[in-house]
Amino acid sequence: MGHHIKTGLLLCLCAALLCALAACGGEDGGEGEVVELTNVSYDPTRELYAAYNQLFSDYWLDLTGQTVEITQSHGGSGSQALQVANGLEADVVTLALEQDVQAVADAGLIEDGFVQEFDNDSAPYTSIIVFLVRAGNEKEITNWDDLLREDVEIVTPNPKTSGGARWNYLAAWYYFERQGLEEEEILANMTTLFQNVVVLDSGARAATTSFVENGQGDVLIAWENEAYLTMEEYPGEYEIVIPSVSILCQPTVAVVDEVVDRNGTREVAEAYLEYLYSEEAQRLVAENYYRPCNAEIYQEYVSQSEGSVITALSGDGAWIVDAVELVDIDYFGGWAEATQRHFSDGGLFDQIFGE
Repeated sequence: MGHHIKTGLLLCLCAALLCALAACGGEDGGEGEVVELTNVSYDPTRELYAAYNQLFSDYWLDLTGQTVEITQSHGGSGSQALQVANGLEADVVTLALEQDVQAVADAGLIEDGFVQEFDNDSAPYTSIIVFLVRAGNEKEITNWDDLLREDVEIVTPNPKTSGGARWNYLAAWYYFERQGLEEEEILANMTTLFQNVVVLDSGARAATTSFVENGQGDVLIAWENEAYLTMEEYPGEYEIVIPSVSILCQPTVAVVDEVVDRNGTREVAEAYLEYLYSEEAQRLVAENYYRPCNAEIYQEYVSQSEGSVITALSGDGAWIVDAVELVDIDYFGGWAEATQRHFSDGGLFDQIFGE
């Protein structure tokens, strides 16, 4: 009899465990059940993922019968990567640059080869760096040289904590190098530029807040999408200046292998990132002022305007300005080399900023 009691208790415990797993969406759940997913992203993707999460949830429900509930986290990309590496739960990361994802991989949470896991080097959308100025552009800011003037105050996030800030820094560096300057001269110009920075926020969205809501600075060095969103929210109050030289920013996405294998969410996590490449998602990307990697959809949003100053949004939805020289991270030897040279402790940025 004792044997039957022990067997019965064991069966009850197993049944309870299975119910608990089902309730938590273990092994991606089944039809009619709820699957939970956490996406840790960077600052300026808030609006994009608010819309995309609903799009994906509808797609996943139609495909599998499962409801997926997505938790979103935003902040400076470097800070977000550090938090995930230190234990912040993330099934996927959608960060500002490959090196931030590499920091999570270096913590043992993401397997090697994440750059090749999805198309376009696991960058389903891109952006460039532009200047946002107040309507009328009183200081007549047109290019990187103008940021060196004594009468120009700059707002940009901190390259130590923000991925967007690293793109800003590298775009400026390339411009000065493109002028044929030696490293000593470039360092002098970069030092002057950062001496003109009046607010060095931790992330790109915080920098936008400082510039827009707090009225600080004459120019915000910004993600292209962040600048367009500001113009959309405050029509007639801001202008975008596209410098002669910018940088192709490639935000990187990855599945956090350690977490999805523990949570049983690998299938939905991989689908969540893969669906970013779908036509529906690529159009949503463009509507949120990121540059889609789908070449045909990209062309649908290319503006025929030849000017480098954008004073108003186009009525036909075309906003991408192609007439700008773009460098990419390969010019700097890839992110590992660029990080070591420019952003490591004691690197060139520390020398420039006097840390």
